[in-house]
Amino acid sequence: MRKLPRFDYFMVTTFEEALELLQKYHGQIRPLAGGTDLFIAMKEKDAHPENILDLKGIKGFDFIREIEGGIEIGALATIRSIETSPLIKQRFPLLSEAAGKLGSVQVRNRATIGGNLCNAAPSAETAPPLICLQAEAEVIEISGIRRVPLEEFFTGPGQHVLNGSGLMRSIIVPFTPENCGGVYFKYSPRKAMDLAVVGVGCVLTLDAEKKRCLNSRIVLGAVSPIPLRVRKAEAMVNGREITEKEIEEAGVVASQEANPITDVRGSAEYRREMVKVFVKTGIREVLNLIRTSG
Repeated sequence: MRKLPRFDYFMVTTFEEALELLQKYHGQIRPLAGGTDLFIAMKEKDAHPENILDLKGIKGFDFIREIEGGIEIGALATIRSIETSPLIKQRFPLLSEAAGKLGSVQVRNRATIGGNLCNAAPSAETAPPLICLQAEAEVIEISGIRRVPLEEFFTGPGQHVLNGSGLMRSIIVPFTPENCGGVYFKYSPRKAMDLAVVGVGCVLTLDAEKKRCLNSRIVLGAVSPIPLRVRKAEAMVNGREITEKEIEEAGVVASQEANPITDVRGSAEYRREMVKVFVKTGIREVLNLIRTSG
């Protein structure tokens, strides 16, 4: 492992200071939150930012709090705090479970939700469950503050709508309706310290009798340039009483919608097969979860 390349270091205490520096050094500065992705990229992947913008001096944005109609998670909240939060465990267990699958405990104690999302890796564990939950990112730019549906946030590997000119402040996750449940699955060769070869998030909402599927959201990770919502697979179960026939069809269609690559961690063909397996298993588990609850 190489030494870190030389860079100039800036620490800020407000988002306004950070935005000024982003504007001044546009394209030549990288934000730093937990550093678990950035420093590895600088040591091993030829990332050589001339300037580092340390956001840890911005206080008060590591919160997890209930707001009207949902919860809000500060961009500087650690992955570990999301994994262990009683509020998230109660309201969004699949998000807590997904956070617990990211790296090791040591990594989760450093990594932040904002960093994990803004790194925009196709394999990011938190993106599929948050998109399944219809989360929005609250972002701040020179022009002001706005909300972006997380489904529209990513534009490519390592790329997102902020394009070096803004920062994420928080994530807003709306409460789910009655008879709604979800799961997140990740496959990697090792249980810890490994990137996802395939990730699948699945959220279903059933009718009052817990028979017919009113709505579904199925999102894949690590099998396309950005987290991929498989709408054609969702259509196989939406509005129907889900039987094994619909489950099988959804798995097949999801694998066809995936656009994986072959790399050292797995072939494209293998990833497609794992998508099929995980989508089918996910639908079955969510159905059982909803029907046995309450």
